[in-house]
Amino acid sequence: MVSRRTLIIGGVAVVVVAGIAYAATSGSKGGSSDKFTAAVVSDTNGVNDKGFNQSAWEGLEKWGKANNLSKGQNGYNYFQPKTVADYDTQLTQAATAKYNVVSAIGNTFKDSVQNVSKKYPDTKFVLVDEIADKKYKNVASVMFHSEQSSYLVGIAAATKAKEIGDDTVGFVGGMKNQVIESFLAGYQAGVKSVDPNMKVDATYAGTFSDPAKGQTIAKAKMAQGEHIIFQAAGGVGNGVFQAAKDQDATLAADSKDKVWVIGVDMDQTNMGDYRSKDGKSANLTLTSSLTGVGRGVQLITESAQKDKFPGGKTVYYGLKEGGVGVVTKNLNADEKKAVETAKEKIISGDIKVPTTPEN
Repeated sequence: MVSRRTLIIGGVAVVVVAGIAYAATSGSKGGSSDKFTAAVVSDTNGVNDKGFNQSAWEGLEKWGKANNLSKGQNGYNYFQPKTVADYDTQLTQAATAKYNVVSAIGNTFKDSVQNVSKKYPDTKFVLVDEIADKKYKNVASVMFHSEQSSYLVGIAAATKAKEIGDDTVGFVGGMKNQVIESFLAGYQAGVKSVDPNMKVDATYAGTFSDPAKGQTIAKAKMAQGEHIIFQAAGGVGNGVFQAAKDQDATLAADSKDKVWVIGVDMDQTNMGDYRSKDGKSANLTLTSSLTGVGRGVQLITESAQKDKFPGGKTVYYGLKEGGVGVVTKNLNADEKKAVETAKEKIISGDIKVPTTPEN
């Protein structure tokens, strides 16, 4: 699933990125013995997905430029698989190209990372959004407390819903797994903290890479009268945005029937730009749940450079460490105050956010 972002992970020790696949067009030839090199393997959505993969790639780019390296041979690069079946192949290509660190992006990479890491013990692998078995000492796992940021967007969603008179908010997940369920769990808890009687209508697409399916799911929710939809669904989320824009383009910019979408991983405000029926430039992104994947890639790559790679271990990042966050620029004063108050309580430990969703 998966990032992007204006989020900074403050001075924490590590994190990371594990990836996915290689683009045959990237032309990477790998690293040399005298330079420290790194690569990310994205999932099939690629490094321009405006989400998790893009955030990871942007983080690696920043690391590379800070070290005066160039994209490609003897520097930094990305590998992008065309299908899930290509995961092992692309990870292998990155390893045989002698990149010192290979970060696999997304929780669908666990089996592939573990399989390939056994064959290349001198390569350091990073698995993001999933936990590798501890016996793989050349694999570091990075996890984010996404339930915390989702709790905050849940507060924003419920507060907005009450303002417009709704009793239900929507959620669209990609594949049903532990990570996406943590998003839903936090979202539900945040919504219920505002109104215990408000419902969360959750639907899983069963994929992260089918925008058309996201559009279909979103249209069904809008037909049921839902005006706020949180999407934690990778490329599927692009379809959710499109469905909302199509709907809102038929309304005046200030219409109470306007549909709002909540972004994920990166600040997805610009994905909500549209022109209303009355000819105004408008935006429908209520907020975004941020995941600091890009900064995480930088930090873990730097750690490996300093011989401090956390192989065999799992590193968690939350609000306290700056590993997750929330965008508040489109929230009104009441919504923003509610979110900021809850954020402080989560950081202090006064609020414990669940990681398992309600039935």
